[in-house]
This record gives sequence, C-alpha cells and structure tokens, in this order.
Amino acid sequence: MILLVKTSSLGDVIHNLPVVSDIHVKRPDARIDWVVEESFAAIPRLHPHVRNVLPVALRRWRRALLDSATRREAGQFRQALQRESYDVILDTQGLIKSALISRLARGRRCGYAAEAAREPLAARAYDASFAIPKTLHAVERNRWLAAAALGYEPNLPLDYGIRAEPLVADWLPAAPHPSHAVLLTATSRADKLWPEEHWVELAANLNGAGIACVLPAGSAIERERAQRLADAMRHAVAAPPLALEPLARLLAGARIVIGVDTGLTHLAAALGRPTIALFAGSDPRLTGVHAGSGAINLGGAGNPPSPQDVVAAVAKLLP
Repeated sequence: MILLVKTSSLGDVIHNLPVVSDIHVKRPDARIDWVVEESFAAIPRLHPHVRNVLPVALRRWRRALLDSATRREAGQFRQALQRESYDVILDTQGLIKSALISRLARGRRCGYAAEAAREPLAARAYDASFAIPKTLHAVERNRWLAAAALGYEPNLPLDYGIRAEPLVADWLPAAPHPSHAVLLTATSRADKLWPEEHWVELAANLNGAGIACVLPAGSAIERERAQRLADAMRHAVAAPPLALEPLARLLAGARIVIGVDTGLTHLAAALGRPTIALFAGSDPRLTGVHAGSGAINLGGAGNPPSPQDVVAAVAKLLP
C-alpha cells in the first residue's frame, strides 16, 4: 500500500497524477491512497487507480485553529490517516506542512532531500530522502522521486491517467457554433493576466474558424471580467459558477483550451485537450503545461505572447 501526500495547489496536484499511472504500471498490485486539500479532492478521484482520497482542510482550519469544530475535524482526519499501515508514504510536495502530514501516517516516509525540497526542513521528517534535480519539470520531478522511492526506472511514457465525460448543458454554445474553445482568463496574480483586448482579438479569430468561446471564472471579480469579455465578443458565453468536477467536464468537451498560468490550464492538458498556456508573469520552463505535442507554452515573465503568437499556435494544434 502506498500513500501519496500532495495537498495543493491545483496545478501541483495535477502534476502528481502521472505518479499514480507510473506506480500502477510498475507495481500493478499496489493500492494507492492520496492526501489532498478538500477543495482539490475531485482531481485524484478522476484517476481510476486511486483507491482512497483523504481530504484535508489545512487552509480552512488555519482560519479557526482554536474552534472546537476544527479540532474535531482534525482528529477525524488523523484517525482516517492512521487506519492503514503503508509500505511507502511518498511526500512529493516537499513542504513542512506536507512532511508533518506524512509523520502522522504509519509507514516508511520518503521525500525530497533537503537540497531538493521546496522547504529544506521538510527532509527531516522522512526515513529516506532523494536528491532529485531541481532543473526537471515539476511533473518529472514527482515521477523521478516516486521511481527512486519505489525502486524502478523512470522510463515510462507520460500518462496523467484521467478522463472526464464532456459536459452537457443548455447554456453551452449551440449551432451554428457547436464547437467551442474554453478561454481561461483568470489567475491568482495580476501580473499573470493577459490583456483583455488580446482576448477579444483572439475570440474574433476563433469565430472565423467556426469556434465559439466559453469563459469560466471563479470569484465574483473573475466572473465580472469573464462577463465583460464575453459581452465584447461575438459568439461567447460566460459560464455560470462551476465546481471542479463539472469544470473538468467542460474542459474535456472543448475543441481547444487557451488559458493563462492557472491550474485549470494544466487540467486541460492532463485531460488530453489541445492546450495553449499563456505566460506573462512567470516562467514556463519548469511549471508550464507538460503533455507532449498537444500542449504549447507561449511567453514568459515580462514577455506575454501577442494575439498573433496565439493564433499561430492554434493553427498548429487545429490544422
């Protein structure tokens, strides 16, 4: 039995999915559990080889540490975590919080060596630690760590292992534009945003190819932006608020997904959709979309791509 500890963020959780696929191929009899933040629990549940998802609520608990409900929930989580004795507890996050979770579980604890962990102190919590190069993409670092901890070669084709049925909803674009692109315009940092006029220009180009646009969003501010953009486009709809599972289904039904540096863009690539990631405030070399020829990263920190760059990438993915 193997326990994976990768709690957050959304992109990091998605980057850990190939670990499950690799373990299943190399250790087909292994039973795999996964500790993840409650808000992202829908992602490991998409993988058919994750036996049990153990949601944790560290983000929510931090806001009410002394509350009796917090203590009760934390105690219930600890009981659930200690119900099994694991052969390997694999912390692919490398943070103090994830290392402490691994210490609560029963079994041999493995993780990154101090020089490889995001927070070096985390390495003190492990029974075995491994110096995985920081120059690897985040997906490959996770895979290499799992291979080192479990004693197999990291030589498998990349497989996120997840599928989702395309979303069916009456608000989605219909004829004459039944084919739709999902535009992920929202992200957690203002410097990662792509200019609104660029989105409008891109949408016009997609419309010319017979593709309508769907713009999902989360917070009230993001929904306001999505609606403003949709209003400025000819064939577009701002999606209603969606939980993570129907969002995955929306992405699964898209002809193409174009998004800024956000976890949902990584989810689209993991689902095998043609995906273009737009970078303006971060570097894609180590954390860009990573899914072979069907995923393209454009731009970089301080160097956002132009609409023409994106149109050219669309032409490559949708010949």
